[in-house]
Amino acid sequence: MRKLVRHLAAMAAIVVAGGLLSATLVRLAPGFGTDERQLDSRLSSESVEALRQARARDRNIPSFYLHYLLRALRGDLGESRTLNRPVRQLLAERLPVTARLVGAGLLAGWLCAVLLAVGATLTRKPACDLLATLVGALFLSVPAAVLALLFVFASAPACLAIALVVFPKVFSYTRNLLAKSYSLPHLMTAYAKGSGPLRILVWHVLPVAGTQLLAVAGISVSIALGAAIPVEALCGIAGIGQLAWQAALGRDLPLLVNLTVLVTVVTLAANWGSEFAGRDLRTREA
Repeated sequence: MRKLVRHLAAMAAIVVAGGLLSATLVRLAPGFGTDERQLDSRLSSESVEALRQARARDRNIPSFYLHYLLRALRGDLGESRTLNRPVRQLLAERLPVTARLVGAGLLAGWLCAVLLAVGATLTRKPACDLLATLVGALFLSVPAAVLALLFVFASAPACLAIALVVFPKVFSYTRNLLAKSYSLPHLMTAYAKGSGPLRILVWHVLPVAGTQLLAVAGISVSIALGAAIPVEALCGIAGIGQLAWQAALGRDLPLLVNLTVLVTVVTLAANWGSEFAGRDLRTREA
């Protein structure tokens, strides 16, 4: 419990620092404080001045963040300036969409990466190893936005684009980890006793590599979340990624701060969840 309390306190501090940093970066970005609606010739001078005053409230970052924290403690996350809707309502609507998209992409990416890594390790043929390396390097060099455009033209599921972003990073690490595990001395004893490849993989290789694969699992969540922004924006999916893109274009400070806090919480929870699971696995092995 003491370790859990320390982790939660550290998470809260990182979340607050991340939100403050995002607010500061948006405030210092070129063009902050301007509104495209001010260029509308149909607006009166009073309306233009009201728009300027609304933007001017966000100029003082300490004041903005203090009011944001006080409202957040009451469950009020503010209102989006570009969409004119409560941020809490926007997050509640779009978070499940991104969760399904990222979850499907992670599942498909991990499945392909692990299967290809196991196949390349078990066959131990230079041609298969070279082919697997080329496939991983190909998708590693293609940006997520380009993959999203290709999937738009092909009318393919957007989750596969996220899977192809996650796949090469997981594959390269998993293949190297399996190759190292197969070179351990105790596997020679298992081979000498007549154990088959499947038994060796399940009972001798995966338990050794499991804790390190859990660490990669936590990192892959942040990779998938980052890929969801261009994928959702280009594929027209109404999720958190598209919302972040719209907020960045409109310099919507209340929305950007809440999105930064949300992504930070999910990333930290995934990393620390994998850390706790790996620690529990090592304890059981010991």
